[in-house]
Amino acid sequence: MVAAGATVGALQALLPLDPLENRILACHALDITRIGMITQSERVLTAAEAAALSALVERRMQGEPIAYIVGRREFYGLDFAVNAAVLIPRPDTELLVELALERLPVRARMLDMGTGSGAIAVAVAHTRPDAGVTALDVSAAALDVARANALANRAAVRFVQSDWFAAIEAEAFDLIVSNPPYIADGDAHLVQGDLRFEPVGALTDHADGLSALRTIVAGAPRHLPPQGWLLMEHGYDQAAQVRALLADGRYSEVQSWRDLAGIERVTGGRRAA
Repeated sequence: MVAAGATVGALQALLPLDPLENRILACHALDITRIGMITQSERVLTAAEAAALSALVERRMQGEPIAYIVGRREFYGLDFAVNAAVLIPRPDTELLVELALERLPVRARMLDMGTGSGAIAVAVAHTRPDAGVTALDVSAAALDVARANALANRAAVRFVQSDWFAAIEAEAFDLIVSNPPYIADGDAHLVQGDLRFEPVGALTDHADGLSALRTIVAGAPRHLPPQGWLLMEHGYDQAAQVRALLADGRYSEVQSWRDLAGIERVTGGRRAA
């Protein structure tokens, strides 16, 4: 695909992906920055470099997400390591971080349930070092990734391996947030695009898409003070159902917030007094 002797400046014309993906993979394979692609435009690729870049491009052409190929993804202005053990952090989830920060009292305790790469917990802890942030996940492999991300971003986060509330039954928090598995079993999106490569257990509850949300809504009041907030990300068509779950659970101020595309993406409420 790319032959030895090609120059860095010629890569955009030689590679078959869109310009942004071409640049990301070229920078990764050649260990140079975007500026380096300009300043080193006359640099000639070695045979090893050409082979490495061709292999990365082939992986992308087979559908593997860019984030997994390069092992990184930016989220909330921070750099996160990602691999196939965790979901790829997405810009829409930054809404959940913003909402959490707006509702987190000074020196408060926050719980992130199903943390995955640690994106939400690390972003909050990095922004609010006064907060005591705990993050849990059932996956030991995901927690390894999350711990590394907290360390790399100098964020103080306590990590717990737990199947939802099981390992923290005696603990209380001022705010609980979660981006749980919410895609229904058999949904066509699970076999399309990047989702084909992401951990299925972090995407779907293997049921109707609401079972994890029901568990969180039912269990959260035991861990929240009166008027403490519960905030949850959910699917594009689930806002009304999640509001109903919260209303049935006697939460107050139940509402949904829209993501960058105008879709109701996060729903929350406050524990009844």
